[in-house]
Amino acid sequence: MTATVDFALPAELEAQGPPESRGLPRDGVRMLVSRAAAGAVTHHTFTELPQLLLPGDLLVVNTSRTLPAAVSAGPGLTVHFGTALPDGTWLIEPRIPRRKSTIRNELVSPPKVIPLPGGAELELLGRATARLWRARLSVAVLPYLLRHGQPIRYSYAAAPWPLEAYQTIFGRQYGSAEMPSAARPFTAEVVTELVTRGVTIAPITLHCGVSSLEADEDPYAEQYDVPPATARLVNLTRRSGGRVIAVGTTVVRALESAARGPQAGWTSLVVTGETGLLAVDGLITGLHEPRSSHLRLLAAFHDAGLLAECYEAAVSDGYLWHEFGDVHLMLPLRGAPPCIQADGTDGAALSSRYAAGTQRPSPRSRTRARSR
Repeated sequence: MTATVDFALPAELEAQGPPESRGLPRDGVRMLVSRAAAGAVTHHTFTELPQLLLPGDLLVVNTSRTLPAAVSAGPGLTVHFGTALPDGTWLIEPRIPRRKSTIRNELVSPPKVIPLPGGAELELLGRATARLWRARLSVAVLPYLLRHGQPIRYSYAAAPWPLEAYQTIFGRQYGSAEMPSAARPFTAEVVTELVTRGVTIAPITLHCGVSSLEADEDPYAEQYDVPPATARLVNLTRRSGGRVIAVGTTVVRALESAARGPQAGWTSLVVTGETGLLAVDGLITGLHEPRSSHLRLLAAFHDAGLLAECYEAAVSDGYLWHEFGDVHLMLPLRGAPPCIQADGTDGAALSSRYAAGTQRPSPRSRTRARSR
C-alpha cells in the first residue's frame, strides 16, 4: 500500500444492502478501532461504542437528510441532483443508465432542456465543473424529488432500497444528495447508552453533494452550518481535556471549515495530512475506496503506517465497504490542546478560538510505538 492507501477491494466486501437485509439490526455492523497513541488496531461491534469513548467526549453529528436525488429522464439519461445554490439553481450531473446503476456521461452532451417525469423541465445553464452542470428546474425541487426521485444507487447495491434505508436517526433537514453514512448505525439505544455514560452529542449540518467521485478527485464545495451552541461545546470540550469525535467526514469538513473561517456558508476545504486538524480529535467513518479524497482526509488522523495497517486488517478480516457497510473508529494520538485562552471566557465563535500553536501536528511528523 502507498501513502494514499491504494489497495484492491474485493467485490465480496462491497455491502450490497443495509445490515437489516443481512439479518442484522442497524447497530449490528462491525467496527474497526484504531488508536494512534498505541499504534493498535482492534475489532469490535458498533454497539460497543459507548464503552470505547470516555465521559467528557463530544460526538458531533450531521443532521442533513438524504434526498431522493436521482430522476430518470428516459431510457438513456438519469439526472443526479447534487447541490442547491443560493440563486435557486442546482448543481446536477447527467448520468447514463447502465444495468442496476449509472455511469459518467462522457461521450454525449445532454440537451439544453431535459424533459422530466410529471411534465417538469430541467434547463441546463452551463457547466460548473468537468462533470457538473448548473441547472434550473421548472418547479420547486424538493417536492418534485420527493414525488419523482429515487435514492442515488451504485452498481454494488443488490436492490433499489427505499429512501428510509438511506437516512440516519439524526437527519432533520433534506439537502444531501447522498447519505452522511457514518451515522447510519446509530440507534436510540446506542445514543441513550452514550448519554448515560457522559458522552455529549452536538449537531452540525453539511449537505453532501454527489460523491460519485473518480479516484484522486477532490470533493466539490458544500454548504454547512455549525450552530453557536455546537461551537461552544467544541471549545468547552477541548478546554476541559475531552475529545471531539466527528461522526463522518462531512462533520470534519464542517468543523475544520468553521475553525478557519465563518461558522456557516460554503466550503471548498479539503482536509489532508498536510492541513492538519484544528477542531477535531477523532473520527467515526466508513471504509473508503482506494485513492479517494476521503482516504487523504484520514491521513490527518493517522500516519501512513497505521492507516495502511487499518485497511489491511479490514480487508483480511472481511469488513464491508460503502454506505451500508461497517465503520471505523479512529482515536487520537493524545487529547487536544486547550483552544480557549485561560481567561475564563467561552461562547465565542469557533473560528476565533484557535490561536497560533493549537493546531495538532500532521501525522507524518509523529513517531509512534507499534504494538500488536
